[in-house]
Amino acid sequence: MENPSEETRPRWQGLPSWLLTQSANHAHRLVTEGFSAVHARGYHYRVLATLEEFGPASQAALGRRSGIHVSEMVATINELAERELVERAPDPADRRRNVISLTAAGKRQLRRLEKQLAERQDELLAPLSPGERERFAELLAKLLDHHDRRAGAPETWPG
Repeated sequence: MENPSEETRPRWQGLPSWLLTQSANHAHRLVTEGFSAVHARGYHYRVLATLEEFGPASQAALGRRSGIHVSEMVATINELAERELVERAPDPADRRRNVISLTAAGKRQLRRLEKQLAERQDELLAPLSPGERERFAELLAKLLDHHDRRAGAPETWPG
């Protein structure tokens, strides 16, 4: 016998678009809660992770690499700098602009954020086996790549 909840579920609840939206809502809530637990938000993770991966960068380059709009980047850098997670230094090639770099405290915070992300990913994907998780991520990436190419959108994330 089928699951009784499936028997009474309206057909629109089986549509991929609805399922993706509901799953995205759960993912957003879980990640937001995890980041809040360590006094951070998603943009903080994206900036810190981008700096670790690519090294110091101008604010504009950092915005492009992290997919954060310039209007949000200024506030994010200010928040991180106030907490001494990043530092600004004049660019030797152009003293009108700053180079942003990751501090030791920023690396420690990034480790905390990565721990929260891993825990939240496990919580979100709990009913899936490791193989299913990998395949699910592959399928989502394929779907996103297809629509990003059609829209001419730059690659962004992680989110």
